[in-house]
Amino acid sequence: MPEFEKILKRYWGYDTFRPLQREVIGEAAAGCDALVLMPTGGGKSLTYQVPAMARPGICVVITPLIALMKDQIDALRRRGIQALAIHSGMTPRQVDITLDNAIYGDYKFLYVSPERIESDLFRARFARMNVSLIAIDEAHCISQWGYDFRPSYLKIARLRPLAPSAPVLALTASATPIVVEDILEKLEFRQRNILRMSFSRENLSCLVRHTENKPEHLMRILDHVPGTAIVYVRTRDRAEKLSALLVEKGVAAEFYHGGLGYQMRSIRQENWLSGKTRVMVATNAFGMGIDKADVRVVAHYDLCDSIEAYYQEAGRAGRDGRPAYAVLLHSEEDRRNAGRRIDLEFPPVEKIWEVYEAIFNYCQIAVGAGKNEGREFNVYDFCSRYKIFIPVVLNAIKILQLNGYMVLTDEADHPPRILFTVGREDLYKIRIQREELDHIIRVLLRTYTGIFTEAVPVNVSEIAHLSGYTLEHVHELLKRLWQLHIIKYIPGSRSSLLLFTEERLPVEAVRISPESYRIRREVAAARLEAMAAYAANTAECRSLYMQRYFGEETDRECGKCDICREKRKRVSAPGNDLPEKILHALASSEADLHALVGRVGGEAKEILEAVRLLLADGELVQDKNGKLRLNS
Repeated sequence: MPEFEKILKRYWGYDTFRPLQREVIGEAAAGCDALVLMPTGGGKSLTYQVPAMARPGICVVITPLIALMKDQIDALRRRGIQALAIHSGMTPRQVDITLDNAIYGDYKFLYVSPERIESDLFRARFARMNVSLIAIDEAHCISQWGYDFRPSYLKIARLRPLAPSAPVLALTASATPIVVEDILEKLEFRQRNILRMSFSRENLSCLVRHTENKPEHLMRILDHVPGTAIVYVRTRDRAEKLSALLVEKGVAAEFYHGGLGYQMRSIRQENWLSGKTRVMVATNAFGMGIDKADVRVVAHYDLCDSIEAYYQEAGRAGRDGRPAYAVLLHSEEDRRNAGRRIDLEFPPVEKIWEVYEAIFNYCQIAVGAGKNEGREFNVYDFCSRYKIFIPVVLNAIKILQLNGYMVLTDEADHPPRILFTVGREDLYKIRIQREELDHIIRVLLRTYTGIFTEAVPVNVSEIAHLSGYTLEHVHELLKRLWQLHIIKYIPGSRSSLLLFTEERLPVEAVRISPESYRIRREVAAARLEAMAAYAANTAECRSLYMQRYFGEETDRECGKCDICREKRKRVSAPGNDLPEKILHALASSEADLHALVGRVGGEAKEILEAVRLLLADGELVQDKNGKLRLNS
């Protein structure tokens, strides 16, 4: 058995690779850069994990989502593979230890966020690592023409001179031709090497239902298609109301959105994964990293912002290869609201300035301060306090991020923080007077620097280990120190983190570049227009529409979408003997389409439509020269 197959079998338990995986692995093993376009659920992770296991050194994986990072680390460790991660929820000491382990330890993978690579500390340690491979997940984030542009991705190419022999694997599930070119350029590919899997999903039927009564139509879908489902909506309010409506109608449903607490989200996710909950009604906060293969239906109650987002979310259906459905419910109201959504995504510059000033006030940062600092940021609390609509705030932050002022990370666990509120002299007296507190104070002083000047992140488990106390006793002692006003203790939490890349400026000095506003608005409008055209389309195969959008050249229809089904009805209608004539005409010998039209006679358009359906049904095959023959 070849080396890569042995690794696949030993660690993942599979005998063979999926389509394209083996080819990508071969490119990485040969030291070649490669851009990999592989649909959601296609097995992108294995394309860098397997070759990394076959080579000496460590694979550095850059990914924007902390939740996915942790899921990958846990999965690798369960398989006995040593892996590390650096994310915003870690203390400086933990980051330092992790980087040392990446250099000197026997680790195979280091997962980092794109923001982390900007630090001088990371780049200095990276240069000392034996880097075997650089893998970049969600690579479309590097392009300003992509639907999820992140400026921090533009800094990734700075790592290349520090590990010149390490190939780069850039991975994405959705990239248009212009985004593909941008990725190749921004990552400084040494050769043009694009490996793509077809964006067609053989087992997935894409349907659009035009209706003014979406609840009724959704119930009809859930009644007719048994099994697990996801229903995507745009707002938290709609998620809650639609979930309640489904429950009233006897459906085991729950809602999921970013406004729920972490524990509640975990419980609901687990209920859905285990099958206790059949239908999850959710905003797009749900789904990334969800590994559930038997989802039978993904329904979109509202129009997505782009084909890219729709394709990724719809692609969560049918990962087990069995028949599944992606259904978009579309109404006249959706068409009317499209323009308003662009206005919401790009608030006026004056509103962006207002959000900018409110954020620094909320974080208690004065003008001239804050550069390279991070603050926990609860967007729901912020919006409630300043009476600003949540989408306006999030979109304003996105534009401020594009202009280099701040970065909003995805939600993560943040450790507790401690700040001594008494001076060293007073603290010495306290240690003498209160012997029961002396040891814990000494541990804190030895372990954490800067603890007198700022609230420093601490690891309570680490404090327990170093002190020899139980976790419960450490918590009691910290509580006692807080009650005596010796420390300021900020409990751990789960929230997003705002990283300020520039100091706070007077509002009149905050510049929003035309490129990040006007051009981005035009790009967003074009993406939404393409999504609206997909919904309004009544003539072209849905799969063909998506494939062409992503630059895949094909004219083979899927035969399963609502458009193809309608064509099939017309072709197979009583009295229409065209399919039979075509099969009879090809029984004696093969022919190209032009010759076939001559043999059959009639309208070329109707013959072409019938041929496509016969190809989709497998009754005909077409070779690379365009010749048609019976599939005997």
